[in-house]
Amino acid sequence: MRSLPRHLRRARGFSLAELLIAVALGLAILGGLSAMFVKNTRTQAEIDKAHRQVENGRYAIDLLAVDLRNAGYYAEFDPSVLPDLADLPPPCATTLAELKNGLILPVQGLDGATEGLDCLDDVRQGTDVLVVRRAATCVAGVGSCAPVASGGPFFQASLCNNASQLDSASVEDFYALSLSTANLTRRQRDCTPTADSGTLAAIRRYQTHIYFIANNNREDDGIPTLKRAELGSDGSAPTWTIVPLAEGIEEMQAEYGLDLAKDGVADLVSADPATANACANGPCAVANWRSVVAVRLHLLARNTEATPGYEDAKTYSLGLIADGTPNTVGPYPDGFKRHVFQSQVTLPNPAGRRLP
Repeated sequence: MRSLPRHLRRARGFSLAELLIAVALGLAILGGLSAMFVKNTRTQAEIDKAHRQVENGRYAIDLLAVDLRNAGYYAEFDPSVLPDLADLPPPCATTLAELKNGLILPVQGLDGATEGLDCLDDVRQGTDVLVVRRAATCVAGVGSCAPVASGGPFFQASLCNNASQLDSASVEDFYALSLSTANLTRRQRDCTPTADSGTLAAIRRYQTHIYFIANNNREDDGIPTLKRAELGSDGSAPTWTIVPLAEGIEEMQAEYGLDLAKDGVADLVSADPATANACANGPCAVANWRSVVAVRLHLLARNTEATPGYEDAKTYSLGLIADGTPNTVGPYPDGFKRHVFQSQVTLPNPAGRRLP
């Protein structure tokens, strides 16, 4: 039998053994590449989760700090001339009278309690609630500030030195706070002895922001979220609108610096000024809250998605509780990674008015 020519013998291809070895090597390489791809994908997903957590935490702490720095801003009006109250004003004001009572407290908080918070919904148990009161820093209708037609409530600080305004025996004549444009009759310095003449004082929107932690961002999604109730008005009564701010914020705790020496500097720190310095609510609580000149914030942020196989065995320090003992939370064996964000904010308006 004649043998095949040499060029045909070279083209016979792979043997079965060679083919199996090649397939096995290819599968091994493919498996390695697949494992590397899956690992890189998971690593990238964890990096993305961490970035979102840090971004949400920083945004939340910065947002709170900016609002706190404007707490107690009422243009030219000094609320320290207002008399004390017999008890603390309700955060969720339902009448104009309650809004006026709240002017004396630029900052107010509830230490893990929910009493009187009917304007809030889905509040996370054990977290603090922070109330910030102030007037808008811009004049309604000027520049990028929303016009008066967008709705109130509105605030006016009088600059008129006549018997019916700044020279009046009643401090309520020094300003105007109205749910609509009614009663916005305070005047500038060019006023005359007649109350209703002269240039109207600047109209600013009066703001009350109530910050709280909700159990969910959207209904039953299980994502704790920093939210804010914003004060509005239908023209006859206060209204409240809840706005989500930052997902994954799981805890908010606050400590307050009290200026008992009345020199603009905090000399006592308490998580609950209403009970600080042997106080038992009532007028004493109001006086303590009026002396707040600084706030120390503690936020605990977590990923919005769990990490498979991860168990958070850490404990986190969130300042002190009202009796002065450490406020710690955790561990959380639930697969979510967490981080604490902290900031200490001086309140320039209340502190500046108390300087010698």
